[in-house]
This record gives sequence, C-alpha cells and structure tokens, in this order.
Amino acid sequence: MSDARRLVPRTDRVLAEPALVDAATRLGREAVKTAVRRAQDLVRSGDLRPDALLPAVLESLPEAATSLRPVLNASGVVVHTNLGRAPLSAAAVEALRTAAGTTDVELDLATGRRGRRGAPAIDALLAAVPVAEDAHIVNNGAAALALLATAYAGREVVVARGELVEIGDGFRIPELLSSCGVRLREVGTTNRVRLGDYADAVGTETAFLLKVHPSNFVVSGFTSSVPVDELAGLGVPVVADIGSGLLQPHPRLPGEPDATSSLQAGAALVTASGDKLLGGPQCGLLLGRHDLVHSLRRHPMARAVRVDKLTIAALEATVAGPQTPVHRCLDTAPRQLHDRAAAVAVGLADAGIDAEVVGTDAAVGGGGAPGVTLPSAAVAVTPALAEPLRRGSPAVLGRVEHGRLLLDLIAIDPAEDDLLVRLVRGCR
Repeated sequence: MSDARRLVPRTDRVLAEPALVDAATRLGREAVKTAVRRAQDLVRSGDLRPDALLPAVLESLPEAATSLRPVLNASGVVVHTNLGRAPLSAAAVEALRTAAGTTDVELDLATGRRGRRGAPAIDALLAAVPVAEDAHIVNNGAAALALLATAYAGREVVVARGELVEIGDGFRIPELLSSCGVRLREVGTTNRVRLGDYADAVGTETAFLLKVHPSNFVVSGFTSSVPVDELAGLGVPVVADIGSGLLQPHPRLPGEPDATSSLQAGAALVTASGDKLLGGPQCGLLLGRHDLVHSLRRHPMARAVRVDKLTIAALEATVAGPQTPVHRCLDTAPRQLHDRAAAVAVGLADAGIDAEVVGTDAAVGGGGAPGVTLPSAAVAVTPALAEPLRRGSPAVLGRVEHGRLLLDLIAIDPAEDDLLVRLVRGCR
C-alpha cells in the first residue's frame, strides 16, 4: 500500500496555481495557504482525491476578505437593523472607493493648508435643509445626544416621561443622558404631558427641553404630547431628536418628524441618524443654530465621536446624489411590486416550484415610522426553503407567516429579481 502522504500535492506548487495567486492577491496569502492545508489534510485522510484538491480549495475560499456576507432582503422590512440598516446608493458606494485611498479629507489643495474636515458633506446637508444654520456629523445618533449632554453636564434636561424610550438591544435614552452628566427633569405621565408641565419645570438650571420621537413604538388611546412649536415659546432651547434622519417631509410617512419641519417649528437643534430614512452610512447628525452647533463642534468630546473619511464621503454622496435605495422602496407603487412578484412566481413555476403572489404589509423598520404599513407584494413558497436560502450565497432572508415563506420584494432591487429566482431554484 502506497503512503498517502506521497499523494498530497506540495503546498508551494498548489499556491503557484494562477487561480490561487489571484485569490491570494484578493484575500491574503495566509488565508489561501490555510485553505490549501485543510484540503491537503482531506487528501491524507482519503476523503478527497488529489486531483480534486484545487477545486476544493477554490470552493472553500470566501469571495472577499471579510466575514460579512451579502444578503437579499426579502423580509419586508425596508431598513432592517440586523442587515445593516440602509443599503447605500451606487453613488455612495463609488464615493467609498474614492475615499478608501489617499484623499484631501483635511487638506485645502488650493492653498496647501489644513482644510475643514467634512466640509462637503456639511455643505450638502445645509443645501438639503436650508433652514439649518449649521450642521455637524458624529458617528451615530446616540453620539449626537451624548455630545450634547456632555456639553451641558451638571445642568437639567427637561423631558416627558413618555419619551424616555428604550430602543434596540436594551439601549435606553435616559441612561445615556444621565451617564453624560446631565440631570433629567421628567414631566408628565407615561401617556400624557401638557405644556404647563414643561413650563413648571423650566428654571435657571435648565439647559434645554428634549423632544424625543418614540421611533419604534406607538402609544395610542388617552394620550397627549406637546409639539415643538409650543415648546419653543418657553424661552429655552428645544432639541428635537427625530431619530430616523428624514430631512424633508415624505408623503407616505405623514406622522414621521423631519429635520426641516422641526427646525421651522422652532427647534434650536435637531439630532438624527444617517443610516435610517436618510438612506446613508451610520452616522449622527446635528443641525440647527450656528452658535450651538459650533460650540459642540469645538467641544473636547467631539474628537471622540468624530467620523472617518469613508462616512464623510458616503454621506455627501447620499445627500447630494441620486435617489437612495431606501427612498426607492418608499416611492415604489404597490402595482409595480405585484407585477414583479408575478414575474418571479412564473420563473419559479417554470422550475416546478409552487409559488403564489400575495399582497403584504411591509414596514419601514430601523426605528422609523412605527405603526406605518407599506403595501407590498411577495412570493409565497414552502417554508422548507427558508434555511437553505439563508445559507446560500448570497443569502436570502424572507419571513415565515401562516406556514409559508414570504419573499417580499419591497426591499429587493428590481435588478436582483432574476438572481432571486436563480437562488430559490437552486434550493429545490
């Protein structure tokens, strides 16, 4: 009997194969070498033929040097937190490629002197929200509130009890604010607050009144709240945390606060996230009065929550560029979604897969527009396909309802419909 070790191709010869040379350039030599050694062990054990080693190595290698995997979002949730929230526009992706190299992020090329970091993105924000006097960018929405609270440490922030919210993963707004040194002055009750409650709480120690959008829940029934325009008449700054990053009103989201309307109503500052309804990268926005924004920009804590060049580039392209995928989802008519679902169902039926077109209620997600449903359409298939689709490449995430796997098309790019058909057909 021959020694199995003699059948194992030498590591250097395998790594010299052109396909693996290309893979090493893309993934790194060590990652490719590790995959080769695993395949060699299979040859030694007799579980893999020597002539099948190279194909096995190529099949085991990831497509990119990251563990993140692409996912087709067929869940019916437009801004899905577990899928990274807003998918970026093609313009934003191209901006990331530019920013990935050496750039003039803090250099004025005309003078050769230090330039203002993030100026183009700030200019784009101010053009999109002309009522704002100034803007500043931090690394997420929570950081915007944290920077603000830190700047007013030791003073009081007046906030309605019904707006002391908890969002995803147990994150609580009141705990964030308290940890930054401000004292919370709670007013009203869980379901009702009046203007007089705020007026009675305002004093010499009041830094600002905080108006928090609940984002991911709705309180209905015997309720009352105080709008920004009424709070603005109490003589202290009003900060509106709108959450989702909507810059202008949207006709399909009439109850969702936006930056422009909040500032027009008298808010001194608006804080928001960039990776939700704005449709851009993860970041936090502060828009409003120049004096307040400038003081926050110069605060020592601003350095700790500063954004990098990739975020700056993607945000500028998102705000100043073409329609984002999130807004495409919001603007797509239900009839178009139904027609696309019908075409997908036909493609699956041609392969012998039972598929049915069903109307669905999609959601905005990401803590935006709670309670709002978006009419959509999905293709219903057997739930047995749920796991193999999640394990595919790219993965497909649907949702199981009433014994069916629904592949909702509202968050699927129309250009990916054919890919969706091929992936489902491949799981038969």
